[in-house]
Amino acid sequence: MVAARYGDAPVPDASDAPVPPFLAACAGRPAERVPVWFMRQAGRSLPEYRAIRAEHTFAQLIATPELAAEITLQPVRRLGVDAAILFSDLMTPVQAVTDGIEIETGSGPVVDQPFRRPADLGRLRRLEADVDLAPVLETIRMVRAELAADIALIGFAGAPFTVASYLVEGGRSRDFVHTKALMYRDPVTWRALLDQLADIAVATLRAQVAAGAQAVQLFDSWVGALDADDYRRHVLPTTTRVFAELADLGVPTIHFGVGASHLFEDMATAGSTVMGVDWRLSLDRARTLLGADRPVQGNLDPTVLFAPSDVVETKVRQVLASNGGRPGHVFNLGWGVLPETDPDALRRVVDLVHAEGTSTSR
Repeated sequence: MVAARYGDAPVPDASDAPVPPFLAACAGRPAERVPVWFMRQAGRSLPEYRAIRAEHTFAQLIATPELAAEITLQPVRRLGVDAAILFSDLMTPVQAVTDGIEIETGSGPVVDQPFRRPADLGRLRRLEADVDLAPVLETIRMVRAELAADIALIGFAGAPFTVASYLVEGGRSRDFVHTKALMYRDPVTWRALLDQLADIAVATLRAQVAAGAQAVQLFDSWVGALDADDYRRHVLPTTTRVFAELADLGVPTIHFGVGASHLFEDMATAGSTVMGVDWRLSLDRARTLLGADRPVQGNLDPTVLFAPSDVVETKVRQVLASNGGRPGHVFNLGWGVLPETDPDALRRVVDLVHAEGTSTSR
C-alpha cells in the first residue's frame, strides 16, 4: 500500500467562511456537497466558447486576459461546477521560452524543430514567470475577482514527461518512439531536459498561486505510455522534485495521468495532496492502494456522457458508491470533456452529484 500523505494536506482554516467545498474535499474534510468540476470544461463543448473561438485564434485567446477569463468562467455559469480551471495550455510556458511551437486546431502542439540532441537543450531559456506569463497571471486575477466565495480556482501545468514528449516527438504521438529512444539512448540528456521542464513547471505553478490560484494540478497526460520500471527510473524522480518544491505553497496539489492505472501506486509516491483517478481504476481500489484518508479525484468515463440519461445516472451513482461517502472526494471525469459532449449532460451530472453525493466524517 502506498503511504498516504494526507497529513501534509493544506487544511482550510475553519474560521474562514465559506470554505469552498472543493478545497474542503482536497483537504480530506467533509463538505456540504460533493464538489464537481470537469477536466477540459473550459471551452471545447460549450457553444459560447465556440462563438468566441470563431473570431480569435487560440493564441489570441490565451494572450488576452479578458477573453481567457471569460472562457474560464463560462462553465461555472452554465454547469454549476464547484471549481473553475484556468483557460490556458500545457505548452504555454514552454512557448514563452523557446521559438517554433504552435498550437494548431485539430493537431495540438506542433514543434517545428524537435528536441532530440544535447544541443537542443540550449534552446530553452529560464522562465521568468511574472514577465513571460503576464497575460495568464492577469487572467487568474480577473477570474478570482469574479468568482463567488464558494467556487475555487485551479491552476495547472504540464508534467515534465508530457511536455518533453511533445518537444521530442514534434507533436502528438501514438507510440512515442522518439521520446523513448532519447530516454534509452541518452539518459543524461533526457534527465537534463526533464529537469529544465520541472523548473518551468514549478515556476509556472508558483506564479499561478501567487496570482490567486487556490489549487494546482499537474497533468501527465501521456505518461501511461511507459511501463512501471521506466516510469520509476526515468520520470518519477523529476516529478517528485516538482511536488517537493511546491510543498510550501499552502494549496492542494493534484496529480493526474491518463491511462496510467498501472503506474498509480508509483505516481502516488510523488507527493501530491490529491490523486486523480482515471476511469480504468475504481475509486474503492484507489482508496485501498492509497490509504483511506488520501483525497481522490474522479472518475466517470467521459464517453458515458453520450449514453441515454438513465445510463449516465447509473454510472454517476456507481462512482459515488465506489467512494462510499468517504470525505476527500472531488467528482470529475476520468479524463477531459470530449468536444462533442452535450453541455446539458454535464449539467445533469453536476446536479445529480450535488443532490445525491454524501461526504461523511471519518
